[in-house]
Amino acid sequence: MPAEGGQLERPEVGRVAAAPLDRAEPETAPQDRVEPERIEPDGTAPAVSAPARQGGRWWRGFTGSLAAGLAVLAVGVLAVAGICRFTGAPGPGPTLLIGHPVAAVLALVAQRVADRRNGPAAVGAGVAVVLFTVSALTLFWLA
Repeated sequence: MPAEGGQLERPEVGRVAAAPLDRAEPETAPQDRVEPERIEPDGTAPAVSAPARQGGRWWRGFTGSLAAGLAVLAVGVLAVAGICRFTGAPGPGPTLLIGHPVAAVLALVAQRVADRRNGPAAVGAGVAVVLFTVSALTLFWLA
């Protein structure tokens, strides 16, 4: 209700203004409890492919670790190059700055193929991950 001066009165802090009884909402009708319907399989589900052999899991885990390690190494090389540029210290050259990220991306793409395929394609992609990792380490760190 407006007070003197045309302003609305505020309720005290911590109190809630109650709605008038004539505007209260009517009660809802009671409802019966209904149990969910149980759905049974009818035998037409698609066949599930056989799980990967234990040796395949080890190989995918190994090549995945190599690809992830190469990606972390590439990020590290780029971070060191940024720090060296900021401080004025000599840092990695352009060959390292381009080669590491390229090798990491190639290894991650090959690992994705190895994870998504089965058979010779997965083995070949895993071998590619190993080759990308070994070649990056040999070319950029041992040379």
